[in-house]
Amino acid sequence: MTSSHEHYMWRAIDLAYRAEGREVGLNPRVGALLVHRGRIIGEGYHQRMGEAHAEVHCLDSVAESDRPLIPQSTLYVTLEPCAHQGRTPSCAKRLAAEHVGRVVVGIPDPNPLVAGKGVAILREAGIPVEVGCLSEACEELTKVFLTNQRLHRPYVLLKWAESADGYIDTLRHSAEERPVLLSTPYTQLLVHRLRSQYSAILVGAETLRLDRPELTNRRWLPGPYSPQRILLSSGATAPDGWLRLSKLTPESLSTLLEKHHIASLMVEGGARVLQSFIEQGLWDEARVERSPLLIHEGVSAPHLPEQATALSSHRFAPNTITTYAP
Repeated sequence: MTSSHEHYMWRAIDLAYRAEGREVGLNPRVGALLVHRGRIIGEGYHQRMGEAHAEVHCLDSVAESDRPLIPQSTLYVTLEPCAHQGRTPSCAKRLAAEHVGRVVVGIPDPNPLVAGKGVAILREAGIPVEVGCLSEACEELTKVFLTNQRLHRPYVLLKWAESADGYIDTLRHSAEERPVLLSTPYTQLLVHRLRSQYSAILVGAETLRLDRPELTNRRWLPGPYSPQRILLSSGATAPDGWLRLSKLTPESLSTLLEKHHIASLMVEGGARVLQSFIEQGLWDEARVERSPLLIHEGVSAPHLPEQATALSSHRFAPNTITTYAP
């Protein structure tokens, strides 16, 4: 792919990131850009599940005076245009009807209803198509949707904070005993921001008993939206408004996606629950906050497998947050 293609695809990716994960739901984040001889004449992104896709927003944004330029323009889109009639019409057929001059695609769509069919519709209409522009960046952008489609379960993020000597808390026996606070006010704000981007949040029975957590994103986004709360327990009763997962299996996670439309899941604890996700390989990302505090003895932090890869590390003094992939 040429550098000019990448330049415009980065813009399409940037547009796609404007979408809120909770708004697109089970749909992917997608951005689209229409360019005529170096001038952007249209752009758009998928904003809400069930509403117009990025390509439609892009085409509809073209000024009336620029519409004759569409057949001589290149459309950049982060994900293969859809081929089927769902809640909205086929984007590939709309592009063909508009006689778009060329289409540059970031990554193919793994959805069986699309999976190459969108590209085929365009090529059958005589529109040149290139696939693979900034594919890694487009995969990262679309990671939740791709996990849903490929693994048939929610995208799973594990999150915990640990002391410098590898503990997440002291040994406590009742809710009256206060937990050790390892996060700072600022990193707590970051956690609440992260919660606002996930469909659901999960804890185990011991965390529910000892911490009585609210599991809302109140520090970041006050209002009615917070992730769906889930209790993982074979015996404990879930509070009103919570879902209960009796056991952790690939099938139970698939049920969360298929029955409850949970596209992404944030797991906040406790240590045994987090370790069970790790041991079963049912995770896609881990966010570990490390504090310089020493606890000396208590609840040991979960252990990631040796092959886990550190993707990024950022210091929010005095703590450091590192993100890992399996």
